[in-house]
Amino acid sequence: MQSSYEYPKFAVVGHPNKGKSSIVSALSLDGTIQIGDTPGTTQIKRGFPLKVDGKIIYELFDTPGFQRARRVLSWLNKQERVSADRRHEVVLRFIAEHRDNSKFIDEIELLEPIVNGAGIIYVVDASKPYGVEYETEMEILRWCGQPSMAILNLIGEEDYREQWKNALGYYFRLVRTFNPMTVTFDEHISLLESMSHLKEEWRDNIKIAIESLEEEHSRKVDLTVDTIIDNIKKSISFIYKYPIKDKSVSKSEEESAKKIYRNKLVGYENIEKRTIEEIWKHKGIDKIEDELKLDEVGLFSQESASIFGLSEKELIITGASAGAITGAGVDLLFAGSTLFAASIIGGIIGGVGAKFGFNNLYEIEILGGKTIGKRELAIGPMKNLNFPYILLGRALYHSSTIAKRSHALRNKIELTKGDEFYMDKIIDSNSRKILEEVHVKLRKGKELKEEDFLKYREVILSSFTKLLK
Repeated sequence: MQSSYEYPKFAVVGHPNKGKSSIVSALSLDGTIQIGDTPGTTQIKRGFPLKVDGKIIYELFDTPGFQRARRVLSWLNKQERVSADRRHEVVLRFIAEHRDNSKFIDEIELLEPIVNGAGIIYVVDASKPYGVEYETEMEILRWCGQPSMAILNLIGEEDYREQWKNALGYYFRLVRTFNPMTVTFDEHISLLESMSHLKEEWRDNIKIAIESLEEEHSRKVDLTVDTIIDNIKKSISFIYKYPIKDKSVSKSEEESAKKIYRNKLVGYENIEKRTIEEIWKHKGIDKIEDELKLDEVGLFSQESASIFGLSEKELIITGASAGAITGAGVDLLFAGSTLFAASIIGGIIGGVGAKFGFNNLYEIEILGGKTIGKRELAIGPMKNLNFPYILLGRALYHSSTIAKRSHALRNKIELTKGDEFYMDKIIDSNSRKILEEVHVKLRKGKELKEEDFLKYREVILSSFTKLLK
């Protein structure tokens, strides 16, 4: 039996239908692993390496469940007695002699990676009472002589962990609770740290694995933030142009152009969402966008504005900040009209689409000279003060939901507004001032200084990191 490896390997074993594949999926960050409620979903062992930058940092083996544990243990006990350091040789002999016996195919599949050097992760459903029948499986695993730990997986509502801990302590060096469906990044790292204590020779390699995962997680966070910022920059400053022949533009032409303009911005957001899902290895994930319906309610809805945009009070303050930056006061929002009392302005701003909608806040003009065929209708950039905050709020909500989602989940993701998402709690007034300084420049088509970009990025990075906790 091998004694050293380039990277740690672990066989995830146990009774059928106890969540072994879910645990492999969660720890390998692989959403393609087949998971089912029917016993026997996993029929052959399969290795799932976790790679960072193309390098394997550890490998997990998904295995079938024990089917004939009593018969295997009976065979082992009937063999010539050997010392504890040679008991794994008996297991090797069992595999060799029964390889072509279809009755033991499941046991052979799960034992092979172990006798070849993989550590043991034994999974039980601690929502069910402990039973002595599991001791047969655990005794077979002891014959393999490999470092081992047990994971308590609470699949149902009941909690029998204390029963299990008392029994498992006789067979395994470590016993840990781990829910693959709700696992956080910190819990993932904590489990790896526990696994590093199973065998002294593995500690350095698992430490490297943890460092690699932490670096990869930071890289994903940075990529997500940059993707969000790129979309905001592109969307705020976007101008749609198309050539026109007549000196004037009909109402239908203008409405058609506005629709194309809006659809273009929606398309930018969809690209952003797909990019972020790929960053977090959730490519092609099914979504139920239930109460929120990010796609259907959409960017230009009053509901989206009320959920993700600034409040009435915050908009008034932000409008004043924008005015201080541009010297135009709240004229920035109302294209020069300052005939409203503050209360009326607040009411209109708070509606964001109800009384003074997105359609009225595009920059619309005819460009070009007198020559026919050289004239263009230009729509944009978006002048709505709340628009970048709606974009940002939607992006932060979507990306944090995706980033925190376990790869063990196979249900459709429900993107609904949770009580935890409040824009004013995520971004304070000082941060909004930094954001608005950049938004004003983007609306005016100005180049951003590096200092402006870095401060802007820090606000969004801090907000995203806060949502990940």
